Amino acid sequence: MANTITSKIELNVELDENRVPEKLFWTAQDGGITNEEAKAMMLAVWDSQTQETLRIDLWTKEMPVDEMKVFFHQTLVAMSDTFYRATQDEKMSATMKDFCDYFAEKLELKKQ
Repeated sequence: MANTITSKIELNVELDENRVPEKLFWTAQDGGITNEEAKAMMLAVWDSQTQETLRIDLWTKEMPVDEMKVFFHQTLVAMSDTFYRATQDEKMSATMKDFCDYFAEKLELKKQ
């Protein structure tokens, strides 16, 4: 049996008495990240048996709405990049980028 290399990514969520996230921390030792604080996170996992995406979306009480809009825009742009790398579908990737531009324009986000 070949040796398997594993890499661990850890998420820690501090909750208030109503189980609402107050603080988010993440660690990815291989990436040089140790207990870094974040205000929001999105995690999607593909379950091939059920053919469904399982998701965890969390944000803290202190996540400002204007930052959430930027977070969503940057996530959509990253998803379109990932979609292209995974599928090589240039036409749909361009369509997704057009939507990202439209999203940013409608929310009056500055180009980053």
